[in-house]
Parts: sequence; C-alpha cells; structure tokens
Amino acid sequence: MSKQRIAEKVEVTGIADKGKAVGRDAAGEVVFMTDAIPGDIVDVQLLRRKKGVWQGVPVHYHQQSVHRQEPVCRHFEDCGGCKWQHMNYTTQLHHKEQIVRDAMNRIAKMEITSFLPIIGAENTFHYRNKMEFSFSPRRWKTKQEVVSGKQLDEDVALGFHPPGFFDKVVDITECWLQDDKSNEIRNFVRAYALEKNLTFFDPREHHGFLRNLIIRNTTLNEWMLSLVFYYEDKDKRLALLEAVSKKFIELESIQYVINEKKNDSLFDQRFHVFRGKDHILESLNGLHFKIGPKSFFQTNAFQAKKLYDLAKSFCGFEGNEIVYDLYSGIGSIAMYIANRCRAVIGVEEIDEAVADAEVNAALNGLSNVHFYCGDVKEIWNDSVVRRHGHPDIVITDPPRGGMHDDVVQTICQLLPNKVVYISCNPATQARDIAKMSDRYSINKMQPVDMFPHTSHIENVTLLVRR
Repeated sequence: MSKQRIAEKVEVTGIADKGKAVGRDAAGEVVFMTDAIPGDIVDVQLLRRKKGVWQGVPVHYHQQSVHRQEPVCRHFEDCGGCKWQHMNYTTQLHHKEQIVRDAMNRIAKMEITSFLPIIGAENTFHYRNKMEFSFSPRRWKTKQEVVSGKQLDEDVALGFHPPGFFDKVVDITECWLQDDKSNEIRNFVRAYALEKNLTFFDPREHHGFLRNLIIRNTTLNEWMLSLVFYYEDKDKRLALLEAVSKKFIELESIQYVINEKKNDSLFDQRFHVFRGKDHILESLNGLHFKIGPKSFFQTNAFQAKKLYDLAKSFCGFEGNEIVYDLYSGIGSIAMYIANRCRAVIGVEEIDEAVADAEVNAALNGLSNVHFYCGDVKEIWNDSVVRRHGHPDIVITDPPRGGMHDDVVQTICQLLPNKVVYISCNPATQARDIAKMSDRYSINKMQPVDMFPHTSHIENVTLLVRR
C-alpha cells in the first residue's frame, strides 16, 4: 500500500497505546496517530500498517476538538516530551483514568469493588526535580525551519533528543518541567560554551568535550548541578565550573564526571564534588532524604506525597504489621510507613539505591526498616521471611515490565492479608493481578497523575486475600 494513502475525515475517539490518538477510517480500520486528540476530525496520512492497525499523522483538520488548548511551550512541536500539552488538563485526567480502566477490563477481567477517581496534580508545570540535557553538534531542525528551508544559525544544541534519534538534539531555550532556574543554568552553560568554542559531544562519531548536564532540585529549594565531560581537559573544565560557580552562588552542590564510555550510563562512573556538598536534601512528610547525583527518587515530589499517602491508607495499618516493600528503590515508601507498623523489609536490586536507603534510614533514626540488595525473585525467599517474619502486607512497586512470575508465585504462596500494588504501567499491573485472581480480589484502585501533559500514569491497587 502506498505511503501516500490518505484516510479522510477520521474521527478521533480515544487514546491508545503510548498516548497516541485513535480513530477508525471509512472502512472501519483502526488508525493510530500523533498530534491529534479525541474530538478532532482529521485527514490522516497512513505511514505503515502493523498487526492490522494503521499508523499515521494528521495532514488536515476538518474539525478541532473542544478539548484543545494552546501549548505554552515554544518547543512543543519538536521536543516530543509533553505530548499532551495541547489537551486541557481535565481531559488529560479523564483519558488517563480510562487507560487504567481499559487495561483492567481487557487484561485483568476482574471486578473492582471500588474504583476511586484519579488524583490530579496541583502543579501541572515546574513539577520535576530532575532534568538531564544532552549536548550535540547535530541540532534538530524545527518544523518551522524545515518549512522555511533556511540555514541553521548554529549546528550545536543543548536539550533533549527527539523521539527515535540518539544523535540529534532539540535545542531547548525554555522548558516548563522544572523551576525556571533550570533554564537559567542551562542557557548560561550553552552561552559560555559557544563563547569559548567548547566542542559538543557527538554520540555517533564519539568526539567532543561537553556531554551532559544534569540539574536536580528539591522542595527545600536546594539545587545540584552535574556536568558530564567526555574527556578530561583540566583548564577548560575548571574555567567552566568556576564560571558556573560564580554565576550561581546559590547552588548547594556542583559536581562533575568524566565519562569516556560510548554509552551515557553514569552508575559506574565516579562523580567529583567541585563545590559544596555531595548531596542535596529533600523533605517528605517530616522525613529527610539525602539526594546524590545517582540517587533514585520520585521525580515529582509534590505528587509523591499523595502517592505514598494513598498507599499508606490502602494498607490500613493497625500498628503491628510486618511489611515487605518489594522493588523498594531508596526506601522512601518503607520509611514513609515505618512509624505505622512493626517492621518494614525492603528488597531492591540496584546497590546504589540500597546504599541510599540505608543512609537515609539512619538519617531519620529509623531502626525498624531493613534493606536487602539483589533480584527480588531471588532475595525474597524463605530465609529472609524466617528472619523477619511472615508478611501481613506486601507493597510492590516494580518497573514497567511488572513483577517476575516467581515473585507473583511467592506472593500467592505466602498469602499476605493485603497486597498494595503500585504501578507505572497499568497493562503489566493488570497482567500480574490476573495471575493472582484465584487468591486475591481487587478491593480498591485509584490512579495518581505524576506526570501532567504526558500519557504516563501511576495506579495504586489494594488486593485483599480471598
């Protein structure tokens, strides 16, 4: 079929996989598309057909949805980060809740005793506490530049990779995801680099001095800047760090790392403190957390409190429970509930996260939390249970792929009274819940919006032993 085939007057009726809009053409075939929202009526250029579903892009709008709004970000058309910024927030919440309902109906196929309405965010902008930007000598042409055909003023960029392109970067001058100080820092570094003719890292050819820039902040208004260089050039590195330090005296931590590898992973790299502390402090419900450059922490601290409060309320503590926190990360949930139960045992496979958890447990004077490092399916075994006691409650917050079958089986063998399942992927959550359906019923379920203007959604489910 020709790539130029046009499906005319497709009515967009919903949101499908990965936040794409979905409708049907005149023949009744399903069409997934970008840049459209429910209520639009569009002509769609069909690009490819996979598993009986067309993928396409709108080329003409016959009618625009009443749910549309003007995106605030100047980079909306090119960045690909906040894909739902053109949809009003009330409608975003409706479709996120529907994504959860659809996954449960299609995959779990279980009755939900109480489906509670989605918890929206008070801050729909400037909500992230960590942003990572890439340097590149291959600047992405904006749609306006492509249409105009004019030459680029500069070939370099500091910003985000557009979807599907590891070697190009959209130059970001204003991002609405983090406090505006992040923009000030990033724009200063870019301007300094251009003035001093510093080279930007090319991931395809593997050359260039400046590689990444990472900015973290907390609700206590503490800030950390980490600069990643591809190779050491002491004079140039010191001059840049000194310039940043002088310009932004309010930064609590300025660090750097030399990453000579081909990949961008930093967990095996050593960070060096140039000025200030090796961490910044976050506060959550009276608890304090040391956040280092490698720390795992919820990137929306405002919504994290709502998420943890919801999980805690689903647990329904009486005060003497033994709780196992699976995929515990830096132990933030474990510490959040520690004063409501007898003991919490966290299991996490990333050793840096476990190290952070132990430091923060000591910082908060918590003696009833214990952490184990290793793969959950291997570490959470009879030996650990004999040492700490049979679980009354299991809290599980796995990565997007969900729980391993062995972990699901262990839960069904141990049969805790309650399982509080937190998930960033309703489809894999529904799959795992279905596997436990003989032993557990769905008592409560409530989504939480952690990332406004994106299709991502967290969902909290209370499973109760039958």
